[in-house]
This record gives sequence, structure tokens and C-alpha cells, in this order.
Amino acid sequence: MTSRDVAFWKEAVNDEMDSLLANNTWVLTDLPSGSKAIGCKWVFRRKYNTDGSIQTFKARLVAKGFKQKEGMDYFDTYAPVARIASIRVLLALTFELFLKEGF
Repeated sequence: MTSRDVAFWKEAVNDEMDSLLANNTWVLTDLPSGSKAIGCKWVFRRKYNTDGSIQTFKARLVAKGFKQKEGMDYFDTYAPVARIASIRVLLALTFELFLKEGF
């Protein structure tokens, strides 16, 4: 990195790595024969205050999921969707709790 903000970016990378390790994000396993590990890359972003000044430097480590092959790296794809009745119950319970707490 040759940016003038290199110290901030390094701190953001260290914070992300500390977070990933603290949350036990990875489990080290043996790679099955004939398969390749999915790569990863760093995504860097500045977050700004409303006045335009830099609030924080954010670094995220993301997997290159687009490299996966169906039938080899994954088998099923689905998007879990909640039923409207479940959402209504959740909202009703939340509203009830707020009333009991005195809002």
C-alpha cells in the first residue's frame, strides 16, 4: 500500500482479522483431493461523517463465491423467506414488550 492513509488501512485489516479470529470464523480442514480452495480478497471502504470527513476505515475479507461450481462446491441453493404470519407475530410481541417497558 502506498496511500498516505496506509496506517489506517493496516489497522482496519488487523481489526477485521482480530474479529474473524475472535468469532471462530474458520475451521481448518483438509482439502479433498481434486478440489481447489476458494480464494478471498480484501475490500476496502472509507465511511464518512455527514460533513464529509472520514469517520472510519473499513476492511472486509470476502470469499470469491463466484468461483464455486455447482455439484462440486455446493449442491443446494435456496433463500430462506419468513412467512408473513411469523413477521406479524414478531412485530406484535415487540410492540407488546415496548408497552410493558413504558417506551
